[in-house]
Amino acid sequence: MTINLARYGVGPENSRGRRYAEPPPTHRSEFQRDRDRVIHSGAFRRLEYKTQVFVNHEGDLYRTRLTHSLEVAQIARTVARAIRLNEDLTEAISLAHDLGHTPFGHAGQDALNDCMRDYGGFEHNLQSLRVVDSLEQRYAAFPGLNLTYETREGILKHCSLANARRLGQLGQRFIDRQQPSLEAQLANLADEIAYNNHDVDDGLRSGLIELDDLLTIPLVADQLASVRSRYSATNARVEIHEVVRGMIGALVGDLIITSEARIEELAPQSLDDIRRHAGPLIGFSEPFAEAQRALKRFLGDHLYRHPKVKSMTERAKEIVAALFSVYIGDYGRMPTEHADSARAAHDEQGPAAGARVVADYIAGMTDRFAMQACDDLQPGR
Repeated sequence: MTINLARYGVGPENSRGRRYAEPPPTHRSEFQRDRDRVIHSGAFRRLEYKTQVFVNHEGDLYRTRLTHSLEVAQIARTVARAIRLNEDLTEAISLAHDLGHTPFGHAGQDALNDCMRDYGGFEHNLQSLRVVDSLEQRYAAFPGLNLTYETREGILKHCSLANARRLGQLGQRFIDRQQPSLEAQLANLADEIAYNNHDVDDGLRSGLIELDDLLTIPLVADQLASVRSRYSATNARVEIHEVVRGMIGALVGDLIITSEARIEELAPQSLDDIRRHAGPLIGFSEPFAEAQRALKRFLGDHLYRHPKVKSMTERAKEIVAALFSVYIGDYGRMPTEHADSARAAHDEQGPAAGARVVADYIAGMTDRFAMQACDDLQPGR
């Protein structure tokens, strides 16, 4: 447990507990237990072979969902300690937030959402919750990982009112327009810091963008000028690392200072004060928020829409669409366990339930497995 936890942080006394009662852990906190269950899950291991931007086979040096999740956790823990939040809860949320991501990153998610349009759609935050609540089968006493309410709350960053009404207590905050815990807010911002800055690193490493192209963004320009003034003879690879490192450090510093100031102004006395507040308290100052937005715009224009990346994403969408088309037409083309589940769901609840099992199976694939599965479905294979 975090030492000197703030009164508005999440601790054992104000946690809403687990869906299924369990004996308390002996040598760790409830949120350490959550973290450990996430790390030991099959879905977490598969993140090693799920892409961040570049398809997995493009190279071993690029970020995967696994390395991204670890980087988010590292950033989040640093900030949590600085502002006296629960580090273990923050880490558990950070490590679990991408468990529901499809193969091929956002391209895969968009393709699967299109395939599921007539069956309720697909959204990776809801899928991450579905993974920890039911799809992971590791314990005899309950389905899923039986994580605490607070970790599950942090995983579910966004939710439509229609979906919220189906989620009971977990969805109620969206209906009531309340905020999640500060730990959940922090994990969300740490995700943003890691995602933008490490995509810059991977984009530069790939050669698809150049460092000088980023000089229109003040945050990058400032860091590059600082690095070049201090280290005149460094090589390009080290220069890139120092710039990205400096950007992350600057954003983390601003996040801590700004969030502390907002919390001090509100002077919350409890977690309930956090939940009732009109908006999130964890955030950047406006100049740094704009720097993040500028970075995201740049990446959208110059990396995510780069012809090479677009070619990869279009192929990824074709693979996901092809797999869904085959499996929804014949559940028996999936492995027996998934085929039986799809048939049973279809028979008991209708076509949408069967389609959801198909989506679960595809979403759980790694990049390489999805490509191989698609090849195996070709005629004559």
